[in-house]
Amino acid sequence: MKLESQIEAILFWKAEPVSIKKLATLLSKTEDEIKAALIFLRGALSERGITLIQLEDEVALGTSKEASDLIESLTKEELIKDLGKAGLETLSIILYQGPISRAEIDYIRGVNSQFILRNLLIRGLVERIDNPKDQRSFLYKPTLQLMSFIGISKIEDIPEFESVKKDIENFKNHTTNDEQGAQN
Repeated sequence: MKLESQIEAILFWKAEPVSIKKLATLLSKTEDEIKAALIFLRGALSERGITLIQLEDEVALGTSKEASDLIESLTKEELIKDLGKAGLETLSIILYQGPISRAEIDYIRGVNSQFILRNLLIRGLVERIDNPKDQRSFLYKPTLQLMSFIGISKIEDIPEFESVKKDIENFKNHTTNDEQGAQN
């Protein structure tokens, strides 16, 4: 597979900015090789619905300028829909466990939560912050807008906060112990 195709696959899979240095490490290439492949990828995407976005040393895939009206319309349509079960489930995990990483949310839910998190971010219900323990990931937490919307002044005011938080912790510990037991 060509280097630019590998880069495109990584950027699509990550769905967030990736540094050129990180791409070089992942693909065992030099940063100059990555930069050359990015130039080729940018050209290859020029007539498509997605484009390569670059800010300083980070790159990501994004929607092309020509598709912006279509995406804006779809986004507005998406925002007027109900959150749905998956959205409420993810939002609950963030409320009771946040700040929490996407990997932890995925683990608790048992499915990939990337699309749901994006939807919650767009709606302004959650925000993404840097993870002080791992600079390669982010943590998700509820926004002040969400707290205002549900009528609480602090997280602890959520109904049954302590018991639900404890139940989720017990679930995480129980499944972790089960996995460790299966490995032994």
